[in-house]
Amino acid sequence: MTGIVVAAVIGYLLGSIPFGMILTRVAGLGDIRHVGSGNIGATNVLRTGNKPLAALTLLLDLAKGIAAVLIGSLWGADAMLAAAGAVILGHMFPVWLGFRGGKAVATALGVLLVIAWPVAVIAGMLWLATAMLFHYSSLAALVGAVSAVIAAAIIGIGPTRAWVIAGIALLVILRHHENIRRLLAGTESRISFTKS
Repeated sequence: MTGIVVAAVIGYLLGSIPFGMILTRVAGLGDIRHVGSGNIGATNVLRTGNKPLAALTLLLDLAKGIAAVLIGSLWGADAMLAAAGAVILGHMFPVWLGFRGGKAVATALGVLLVIAWPVAVIAGMLWLATAMLFHYSSLAALVGAVSAVIAAAIIGIGPTRAWVIAGIALLVILRHHENIRRLLAGTESRISFTKS
């Protein structure tokens, strides 16, 4: 039990590192929370016009998901899954940002790469395809989340991991509630992958 608690705490602390906010401040772009949607993730960093910085934010957010789960695995499978959930919660609800964080899409992909890499590949490919085709980051995230749950059920990775993936997907979907409303209303912002 001690290992599970320690893994969860480490996962939460790793998850709550706001790389998007740190990088934009270091780059002299100000507080990312005052740009676009106010989110601290890569999509909002992209709205500053700095695509390399957005890509770096995505990679670092993905890396902290990977790191948290690998560290948690040192205490066993249960601790690994506890760290998986905690790193997502840390990104979404960081204590030092008043529990107002990001949507953990990249971090969730990092988690999936460790606990069920085939699911990560399927969800990641569908996420990327949706983003490239429709230019809606939120829609891509929703497609990725739902496809991860379906893939986990079909592939047969075990009930515990499948339920953890379903829980993470549900959190990601709930964090996109405002985006879902805007998608339905046709007012959601698009993203661009072309050079400025």
